[in-house]
Amino acid sequence: MPPPATLADLPLGATGVLRDLELAPTHARYLMELGFLPGVRVLALAAAPSGDPRVYRVDGAELALRRETARHLMLEQAL
Repeated sequence: MPPPATLADLPLGATGVLRDLELAPTHARYLMELGFLPGVRVLALAAAPSGDPRVYRVDGAELALRRETARHLMLEQAL
């Protein structure tokens, strides 16, 4: 199985390293203010019963993102 490419692909309980935010500058800036910065470790913590939104732990904070948004947060690929 290939490694997760985006935050939306990250399995629950797994950690990934954020590489890039492929969003409009306004949206990217907002998420960066919340802690979603390139190079930060993100843990996929939980999901709503329907699977969307999901809760991620970033820099000690727990934040919920919809899958549509998480698809635009790219993860580093392990070597």
